[in-house]
Amino acid sequence: MNPATALATVLVDELVRCGLTDVVLAPGSRSAPLALALHAESRVRMHVRVDERSASFLALGLARRSERPVALICSSGTAAANFHPAVIEASESGVPLLVLTADRPPELRGTGANQTIDQVKLYGTAARWFVEVGAPEDRPGQVAYWRSLACRAYHRATGPADPGPVHLNLAFREPLIPDGDTSWSEPLDGDATGPWVRTRVAPPPVALHIAPTRRGVLVIGDGAANVRRYVAAAGMAGWPVLSEPNGGGRYGDHAVSTYHYLLGTPEFADTHAPDVVVTLGRPGLSRPLLSWLKRAQEHIVVASDLDRWPDPTRSATQVAQAVEIPVASGDDGWLNSWRHADQAARAAVDQVLDTSGTSEPRLARDLADALPNGALLFCGSSMPIRDLDQAMRPRRGLRLLANRGASGIDGAVSTAMGAALAHNGPSYALLGDLSFLHDQNGLVLGPREPRPDLCVVVVNNDGGGIFSLLPQAALRDPFERVFGTPHGVDLGYVAAATGTPYRLVEELGDLSKALRGEGPRVVEVRTDREENALVHARLRDAAQEAVRAALA
Repeated sequence: MNPATALATVLVDELVRCGLTDVVLAPGSRSAPLALALHAESRVRMHVRVDERSASFLALGLARRSERPVALICSSGTAAANFHPAVIEASESGVPLLVLTADRPPELRGTGANQTIDQVKLYGTAARWFVEVGAPEDRPGQVAYWRSLACRAYHRATGPADPGPVHLNLAFREPLIPDGDTSWSEPLDGDATGPWVRTRVAPPPVALHIAPTRRGVLVIGDGAANVRRYVAAAGMAGWPVLSEPNGGGRYGDHAVSTYHYLLGTPEFADTHAPDVVVTLGRPGLSRPLLSWLKRAQEHIVVASDLDRWPDPTRSATQVAQAVEIPVASGDDGWLNSWRHADQAARAAVDQVLDTSGTSEPRLARDLADALPNGALLFCGSSMPIRDLDQAMRPRRGLRLLANRGASGIDGAVSTAMGAALAHNGPSYALLGDLSFLHDQNGLVLGPREPRPDLCVVVVNNDGGGIFSLLPQAALRDPFERVFGTPHGVDLGYVAAATGTPYRLVEELGDLSKALRGEGPRVVEVRTDREENALVHARLRDAAQEAVRAALA
């Protein structure tokens, strides 16, 4: 057996023993040993994509929804460089990825050899762990090295305290395909009873106990863990819960869905400075919320890894791996004041949305309301997730995801595809037109590839809608070309190019009907950027007026 085939066979076998179930492959010549080993492995589900960037975000979506490592494989050269954006997002979001890049052997590097670049530590600090595996050789001791390495890579990607991407760079010498010879200097089989390396789970951390208080608030952002436990504890303590849609805590009697408008009203924010705020995950959608966090006497950030914790406002007073929120007795005035203001703002927001025609925040609200229990909704990182944050009503039974680690617009279609493939139920995505066009290759599926049940809802305002809500909009002369960036693309033709079913929704009353179907499909909703900016202004003014009236 040639060394390239031996290494690939052993690595794939050991990763499967560790628990690997999904692999995403971008085809290439130098990665042929891995591709052939995977094709022969019936215990994994393989996904093949012709575009490396699309492949990497597909793996990201699979790993994010399944919460387990997914292997990502490519050939050498710029193929590996195209993985970089997804590796960065995985690093910032704490998503476990196993990145296996094929490479030329050392004797070909630095010589101008074809498809050869410097791949050593290609992803820099975005990789939790990097290993230059070395060119395989037919000598005793290699199998133990390879199996141990595979196990360490798998377990390092999972964390458990700090999950993220791991990069193995694999130098393969020719021949790259099996030669028919099965002999090797030592048995290729590993320990038949399980993985080569067995890790022990550390005991749970000791929780930080905080003093009982009614004037506490639970804030939940992207990537939060143990959400249900903390929401239940906040309920027993009489705390309001301010959860971003993708935080997973916007449900129940204590959920305050209009916190963006409440905390953007000075009269409310000034009178509702909390004694303590407990933050889960990475909040980052609402500027009023981030500003308000600085007012807390005590701000406790819950983070699994005490070397890396989110604190963009630099207001954290304590960081803990777990927190005990004690039951607090006494007056419910604190919680009731939040509820009263929330109900007033909610009524004002809904009244504006109900009369806003086909507006973007109304689409976000109505879509979240219309989806069935057990559904997955992947949200674009720019305006769609913000519209949901400001317009979505509390509800149960809906799982929301977004690439909010680095918050880029790239790879959105592919990430949604991957998440849908890992989700046990109907899946949907809400994306802006630029995000959709940026990753239109995500719709390219080969005839033998697993096909997700995913409806992609595209908000088409012919450009970058978020910039119309930023100070750049005042620069009328250069704005449209360098910020608005109209594209004029007919999205129906984009869908047709890949044979993806397509529907145009002209009235939001037709949305529920348009969402029906199976498999990958696209639903377009056209809006106007300038009108959208006016709707957001009306929402802010109406909500703040209602909050002031409630306080009076």
